[in-house]
Amino acid sequence: MPWLAISLELAPAPAEAMAEALLEAGAESVAIDPAAEAATRVRLTALAAAGTDAAQLVADAARAAALPLPGYSTGQVEDEDWVRRSRAQFGPVRVSKKIWIVPSWREPPDPHAVVVRLDPGLAFGTGSHASTRLVLRSLEKNIKPGDRVLDYGCGSGILAIVAAKLGAREVAAVDIDPQALATTAANARGNGVALQVALPGQLPAESYDMILANILAVPLIALEPQFAARTRAGGRVLLSGILRAQADEVVAAYAPDFHASVGAEEEGWALVEGLRR
Repeated sequence: MPWLAISLELAPAPAEAMAEALLEAGAESVAIDPAAEAATRVRLTALAAAGTDAAQLVADAARAAALPLPGYSTGQVEDEDWVRRSRAQFGPVRVSKKIWIVPSWREPPDPHAVVVRLDPGLAFGTGSHASTRLVLRSLEKNIKPGDRVLDYGCGSGILAIVAAKLGAREVAAVDIDPQALATTAANARGNGVALQVALPGQLPAESYDMILANILAVPLIALEPQFAARTRAGGRVLLSGILRAQADEVVAAYAPDFHASVGAEEEGWALVEGLRR
């Protein structure tokens, strides 16, 4: 079956924000490649079902990512071409000294590491994005054995799976996208970990030692009251998917209930860490 391919060229950090926003807006998969014309720009290609309104999809994503409306072109891609391209693009990713993200068709470079088997698919989160690496490194430093963890906007389930492998006692993974929930559940089974996978409205009214969210700045700001209600006193939030220019606004939104600050930066992205008051 042919797919609608939507191609855009952007600077690297906005391109990653746009990639996540396109997935949230309804794109089935997104790839980012260097643009041939300039090293300062990358080419983003989103796949959507045939018949999708490309203009509406791009406009919705730009609005969600708080970016100017970009130019784009459209075309068609066959299934087998996309699978071949995806496999060529993704290899093992070393997130930290301890954590590797490895596709199923590759062998782990370090068999003694915490290895997460994860294939690129229809949900966002393969470990290759700076926003994901920022959360995983902070998670590795701050998680304690026995913690209860919530991964909000789980995508592929990568954050929840790593939390479980690092010793969390209980991990909940929620997303508004049923495809993301199916992907997370499948990835959890493939990695031999147990997760509570659910839509946000199905989550019991419980508190957590740590909440992880790698989404976008605008929804993160809107979610602050919910996160405050679900984080125990002394618990943490690790928030990513935030462009550095947006980080101060996120910190300000969380300041009433958390000791919040920018914990780390990478490639134009920021991690906001908060300790519940």
